Amino acid sequence: MSSRGTASAPTVEHVDVAVYTVPTEQPESDGTLTWDSTTCVVVQVRAAGRTGLGYTYGPAACATLVTDVLADVVRGRPALAVPAAWEAMVRRCRNAGRPGVVSMAIAAVDTALWDLAARLLEVPLVVALGQARDDVPVYGSGGFPTWDEATLSRHVEHWVGELGIPGVKIKIGASWGSRSDRDLARVRRTRDIVGDGVEVFVDANGGYTPGQARRIGRELDGLGVTWFEEPVSSDDLPALAELRGVLAVDIAAGEYAYDLPYVYRMCDARAVDCLQLDVTRIAGATEWRRAAAVAAATGLEVSAHCAPALHAHVAASVPNLRHVEYFVDHARLEPMLFDGVPEVREGRMHLRLDRPGNGLLLRPAAERYRVA
Repeated sequence: MSSRGTASAPTVEHVDVAVYTVPTEQPESDGTLTWDSTTCVVVQVRAAGRTGLGYTYGPAACATLVTDVLADVVRGRPALAVPAAWEAMVRRCRNAGRPGVVSMAIAAVDTALWDLAARLLEVPLVVALGQARDDVPVYGSGGFPTWDEATLSRHVEHWVGELGIPGVKIKIGASWGSRSDRDLARVRRTRDIVGDGVEVFVDANGGYTPGQARRIGRELDGLGVTWFEEPVSSDDLPALAELRGVLAVDIAAGEYAYDLPYVYRMCDARAVDCLQLDVTRIAGATEWRRAAAVAAATGLEVSAHCAPALHAHVAASVPNLRHVEYFVDHARLEPMLFDGVPEVREGRMHLRLDRPGNGLLLRPAAERYRVA
């Protein structure tokens, strides 16, 4: 059977891409990187009078790949045959290098195609994928080292007090692990703000050496921290596995998984207690769900990394979900660019099951942030 369209099946007619850059409220950093804006590459695909929307958080180069390489691959294909289109995109990019920008560009197209398919079927995206739940738990995420104490308190109190979120995450590992005393002081301050009834998570973004991470981890165990994300480089699987064996805190990593073999290696190494997956990096919903299945095969839960509005329906389609990261930059940006962003109430993101697809529509006001 041909993978191209037939007269009776709607086919993809148009693929459009645009780049939006939104400044952050103030300069931000984690342990190993600094930034002052967030770039979102938005893809819209059309068939039979319907439009599907997807995106990735990546450089503008993703848009060039969509225009120059991927658009011709998916145009003319059956709009409901998303896995076939995904496979064709991956094959076309063989010599471009799958991890990184290529995978993020595929993610933007793949998530748009899934949204289009659900809209053509006139069902919510989670129904098209296979529904496991109708809302998803979230945790508040931000806590940058560049925030002063008042800013940290304001955000944490908003997550816990106004949104009812039961867990909050801050960044540590500042300046490549050179300010560990300040890191721990900020953890203690966060614990004081939230009290004993809320979980405290930390993310070092790979800023520590294995020895540092082990020493810091023991302090975190004493403070009741339950999530230690990327204590060392996520590529150092032996060190992650070692830390998992000696610390009580859960070790988490996986946000830089761009393909299934990476996920398999991390799971096979027993390197994490919870596997992070990012739909904007791992080539879209098609590969994200496969990766969640690999994690399930080794008894692991998965946590959706950032992009909360895009993850909502995808995360709700897998049984082994722990939570979705309600990352402050994306939680601020997504309502600026899109209508239909799911609301967070009582610590859970509630899907709009009264709308087809992912429920997102590009806002006319987004044009002010368009750069390409």
